[in-house]
Order: sequence, then structure tokens, then C-alpha cells
Amino acid sequence: MLAAVLYGQEDLRLEEVADPTPGLGEVVIQVTTATTCGTDLKVWRRGGHAKMLRPPTLFGHEAAGKIVAVGDGVTGWSSGDRVVANNSAPCFDCFFCHRHEYSLCPNLTFNNGTFAQYLKVPAPIVQHNLLNIPSDLPDGLAALTEPLACVLHGVARCGLKQGALRERIVVLGDGAIGLMFVAVLAEAGAEVLLFGGHPPRLAIGEKLGAVQTFNYHELSDIPALVRELTEGLGADIVIEATGVPSVWELAIACARPGATVNLFGGCPRDSTITVNTDQLHYSELTLKGVFHNTPEYVRSALALLASRTLPFELLISDQQPLERLEQVFQDMKQRQTIKAAILPNLGR
Repeated sequence: MLAAVLYGQEDLRLEEVADPTPGLGEVVIQVTTATTCGTDLKVWRRGGHAKMLRPPTLFGHEAAGKIVAVGDGVTGWSSGDRVVANNSAPCFDCFFCHRHEYSLCPNLTFNNGTFAQYLKVPAPIVQHNLLNIPSDLPDGLAALTEPLACVLHGVARCGLKQGALRERIVVLGDGAIGLMFVAVLAEAGAEVLLFGGHPPRLAIGEKLGAVQTFNYHELSDIPALVRELTEGLGADIVIEATGVPSVWELAIACARPGATVNLFGGCPRDSTITVNTDQLHYSELTLKGVFHNTPEYVRSALALLASRTLPFELLISDQQPLERLEQVFQDMKQRQTIKAAILPNLGR
């Protein structure tokens, strides 16, 4: 089969590799649609990921498809089933899993290789995080299940208050993840202010529910503007969705006393930031690092996509065959593409 293999920093090669065969408890799916994401872009640019993969490796982690082979011991699944497979599954048997902190499981089974004609799904994922795609949900949208599950996990960790008080939330970053945060938070009734650097993406943010959008290239002091828009206080919740250490610090500076700062974007390994201890202590800030997703949110994400209540199709700005994957990442690097739907079996 044809597959994308990551060898290092911006070194992505299309190669013919052996077709996968399912082992005990595993299935193989034919990938109908694989979507790119900001994490893929960061991994491609950095040449690896501290948690999910080490080169050389098959690449990509968001996909929808249909089962074409079932291994021994698999029950409940058959060839022809349309499915979406999360890129991980927890062990359900460690200290953290016993406390339902599944994203912290040290034994997470990760799976990569969606930018290929076929994908083998490990047994733990088949058992815990393989889901049927509703018949009326297109594969391209179903493939967004994994990133949306991460966003739903992130929203849950924000401590969003329900009721008469409308939370004022700043989202820093107009990539796919930042835009998903805007959509979910606005739907929940929050007043969302989106900061980014790309006018077309900011326009999509408005369509997804942001009450105001701002181009950071045109601003000299973002924290001062946030305070001006919030009666001098700062935001109730700030979400960092870029993975840039300086923006982590900016997120903290935008927060009001008592706020929660969700440091969601993954920075390069061994990055550090500076935190003003007076602000942290006397303003009673809550700083939260949030990583990945859990089986609960994988299911919630697919259900939300299937409901079609939010126009997540706005995030898929390109569609290409697998042979164009390198150009897609170049376009993403230049911010010309938000997410692309890659069709590995197009014309085959």
C-alpha cells in the first residue's frame, strides 16, 4: 500500500509498504478520509512528538474508513462497517485510570498511520475507542472526532459556569483547535473573544459564534485590550491554542483574578515559561495543562458531529489525494489551509 512515513524534521516520504494484517483483537480499515491537523503540522515541522511517535514512523492520526479485515478474537465488528478509530486508548487498569483520569494513563496505546491506504487498529483501541459512523454523517466530518474530543475534554477542564452569568472567554489561536473551542463554547452560551493572525480564519470564528475577533498583528497590547473589554478585570477563562511558550505567558496576562487559564497548545519539548508569582498567588489564578482526550469525549464528539448543530465543515478548507500530502503541509505552514481531507484511495 502507499503510505506517508515521517523520517524527521519536514522529512515526509510516500512509500510503498506492506499491507497490514490484523493480529489478535485487531482490525484493518481502508482509510476513506484522513484529516490533517495542527498537531500533525507541529510534528512534521519539529520531526517528532514527545508522547505519540518517534521517526521513522507511519504518520497521521485522524481518519474515517471501513473495516476490511477482522482479527481473531474480535466480536461485534464485521467487514464493511463504517468506523472512526480514535488514535489512542487507555489501559483502564492503572492508578490514573482507576481515578478516571484516562488522558494521564502512562500506558496509553497510541496509533499512527492514517495517511495511508489502510490502517491497522490495535486491540485496545478496537475494544475501547472504535465507533460506528452514523449513516448520514460524511466521512470527512467523522474524521474530526479525535480533535473535537480533545476540545470537549479541554472545555470540561475549564470549569465553565452555567446559569445567568455569561462567562467571558478569550481564545488565543485561530487554528482548527482554537476555532473548535470557539464553536463549542459559544454554543454553551459563553461570550468568546478570538485572537488570531489570519483574517479568513477570524471570519470563520465569527460564523462559529465568536462575539468579537481580533488580528494580533494589528494590536500592541492584547492584555490591555482584554481588560478594556471586561471593565478592567480580564477574562474569566483564557484558552491558549497555539503551543507557543510566549503565548502561554500572554494567556496568563489576559486573565482576571480568580480566572482559569487553559494551557492547551503543546509547546516544544523542554520549553519553559515565566510566571509572576504575585499574580498567581494573590489573584488566585488556576493554571491548567490539558492533554488529549478520553473515551467519554470521543463518544461525545462523534455524537456532536452527527447532530450537525455546529458547522464544523467550515474547518475543512481543502481536499487532496495522498500524493499531494507534502504540498498540503506546505500550505498549512503558510496558513493557506486549516484542515485538509486526504483521500488515500482516490482513483484506486
